[in-house]
Amino acid sequence: MKGKTISNLNIGDTASFQKTITESDVYLYAGITGDQNPAHINQVEAEKSMFKGRIAHGMLTAGLISAVLGMQLPGPGTIYLGQELKFTAPVRFGDTIKAQVEVIEKKEEKNIIKLKTICINQKEKIVLEGIATVMPPK
Repeated sequence: MKGKTISNLNIGDTASFQKTITESDVYLYAGITGDQNPAHINQVEAEKSMFKGRIAHGMLTAGLISAVLGMQLPGPGTIYLGQELKFTAPVRFGDTIKAQVEVIEKKEEKNIIKLKTICINQKEKIVLEGIATVMPPK
């Protein structure tokens, strides 16, 4: 299985991946990364926060972008070089998040593309936005 090469990519190409974030996802992410911030795993403490309850890790949400890049656009063989992120709203347990990417720039001589990245919840609210820089497979 091989992803799209730079010659097969065009400005405006898009892809997406959708997932409902579960309590298990958040606890597994906390265990894998060691990020056990009470905002994510302690309901009593999280209720005292500005979010009034537990929220998913921002980087867990950002990981959904990686799924799109690595599996769809450009796809398998893609090398992730960088990601600019802005977290614009909390992701709560049970939210269904759609990660979307769009090719916005091609540097064929360097085999690099830039993609607009965005995550939205089931209410169509943007929860994350940014720009990814990747090398598609050759």
